[in-house]
Amino acid sequence: MITATELKNSTFFLISGTPFQVVKYTHKKMGRGGANVKLSLRNLLTGKLEEKTFASSIKFEEIKTLKRALQFLYSDDSFATFMDPISFEQVEINTDIVKDQLQYIKEGESVNILFWEEKPLIVEISPKVVLKVKETDPGIKGNSATNVYKPATLENRVQIKVPLFIKVGDKVKVDTRSGEYIERSN
Repeated sequence: MITATELKNSTFFLISGTPFQVVKYTHKKMGRGGANVKLSLRNLLTGKLEEKTFASSIKFEEIKTLKRALQFLYSDDSFATFMDPISFEQVEINTDIVKDQLQYIKEGESVNILFWEEKPLIVEISPKVVLKVKETDPGIKGNSATNVYKPATLENRVQIKVPLFIKVGDKVKVDTRSGEYIERSN
């Protein structure tokens, strides 16, 4: 058992038999009353984010997860399919749960998938990826001003804002958690 105050970011636990992951943790102590823990949680069965508040003394069952490296094969409207490179076993995950991560995974790429009781829960990807710019307005000589951005379409068809000096063919580093430009890459 784990108390609400021990539910730090990325902790996995059960609420009424449903697995959740802590996305954001805030501990609040109000005057003479007891402390409260405000959590932003990801329901690992549906992929939806939820906000919940608990008394700091409440206890939950912590769950143990198993991480396996699987190869991404393809995705359709319903499922993303991954394969174990050793046993060739295929695993399907509902695309509603992993749609945010799928846009940063290329076919054939190896990713870590967390399992709980043989059920795949989430896909873990690197917090930063390097992608090639496929389409953007041309940069003009002298456009080196900071804080001025233009739209760009990347090789994975994701649109982000990039600085004016970025041109088609450049590689850029993108934060997979926020979908924002970080820096130009070599």
